Amino acid sequence: MSELVTGEAVALELRPAKLPSRALAVLLDLVVAVAVYVAVTVVLVLATASMDEAAQTALSVVAFVLLLVGGPIAVETLSHGRSLGKMACGLRVVRDDGGPIRFRHALVRGLLGVVEILMTFGVAACIASLVSARGRRIGDVFAGTLVVRERVPVAPGGFLPPPPPWLAGRFSGLDLSAVPDDLWLAVRQYLTRMRQLDPQVGQAMAGRLAGDLAACTGVPVPQDVPPAAYLAAVVQERQAREARRAFGSGTAAPPAAPGGAAWPSAAGAEATPGVVGGGGPVRPPAVPPHGPTAPSGAGQRPSAPEGAPREKRPRTGFVPPA
Repeated sequence: MSELVTGEAVALELRPAKLPSRALAVLLDLVVAVAVYVAVTVVLVLATASMDEAAQTALSVVAFVLLLVGGPIAVETLSHGRSLGKMACGLRVVRDDGGPIRFRHALVRGLLGVVEILMTFGVAACIASLVSARGRRIGDVFAGTLVVRERVPVAPGGFLPPPPPWLAGRFSGLDLSAVPDDLWLAVRQYLTRMRQLDPQVGQAMAGRLAGDLAACTGVPVPQDVPPAAYLAAVVQERQAREARRAFGSGTAAPPAAPGGAAWPSAAGAEATPGVVGGGGPVRPPAVPPHGPTAPSGAGQRPSAPEGAPREKRPRTGFVPPA
């Protein structure tokens, strides 16, 4: 992995192309260029049969320069560093800062490529690539370019195992604000790869991470909780807090009753004293504070007229029989 720094001081991690893949890409480009050059040369010979030898030689030199030198330069400039061989091998030419190349970069690489690839049959380019730490040939050094791999195998995303059900909500009171991001990243990487580790190595790593996490939170790891389960439970608690912070707690306030008062909650209703009978406490029926009363019927007393003083009765904690 090669770290490149852009003009904005952003570090890029790119994979420089190895010598075998670069040699295969150059070989494919040469095969295509030579095939096109031979076809064009045959056409020129047939078209200039009536010309003298000097004119035929001049046309052959022009065709050689245009096809074997100008062709690769034009292709890399228009495709931003991807020739036919590089497309087939998944390679690309980029600048030292990771940006796309321009005509001047492709021109320098193409002109020096004639010397180190065509005239020396690739020996100079191979030696320079083996000596360079990032596999650059002489043309790349003078042009300020680098050949990198575009098709990088992507590792499948690791599965983050959930904590045991008996640990749900146990660490809801931990203060996680002092835990650094690099420690969270290390814990997540361990949880996603702990099944691939040796059991002894995994236990030692879990104990060390759990100790670091407990030192940041200020609460020691419980003795009855394994370190791996502790890490999974704390990570789930952090994810739950982030979800509540992003999407809200999901709890709504109780609806307001007519007149501005709040309806009694379930906890308050169960706390209302009642008659202890055969099955337990009996709650009195809820009566709206305002509005028309229901018509009187069997077992009900008519309500007092509006504005009349209500009869004050001592509260004994019992409900009058219906």
